[in-house]
Amino acid sequence: MTSWIDIGSLEEIPVRGSRVVKTRSGCIAVFRTADDSVFALTDRCPHKGGPLSDGIVHGSSVTCPLHNWVIDLATGDVQGEDTGSTQAFGTQVREGRIYIDLDEVDERKGAACAA
Repeated sequence: MTSWIDIGSLEEIPVRGSRVVKTRSGCIAVFRTADDSVFALTDRCPHKGGPLSDGIVHGSSVTCPLHNWVIDLATGDVQGEDTGSTQAFGTQVREGRIYIDLDEVDERKGAACAA
């Protein structure tokens, strides 16, 4: 059984933007695309650890702000010639509220959160 936790309103995240959710397992970047799809990834690029939450959201991808690596928001996989991945977490939007799969968060580790 999946345990979903409410992390806030869809309207709290700008279109093509993100916000960071601090969990007991680390920081998770939650992204909103132009079509109001919502995705969640560990807030760390697999290349040099750049904060993906500071990246540019385009289509269903985010570009890392440090070295322009492009990450697929649905899978966490790096696109193009570069290789690697970051962890993706299940999300749902219900009645304008965003939910994240707490079981997945507990099983995996997010990025270390800044103090």
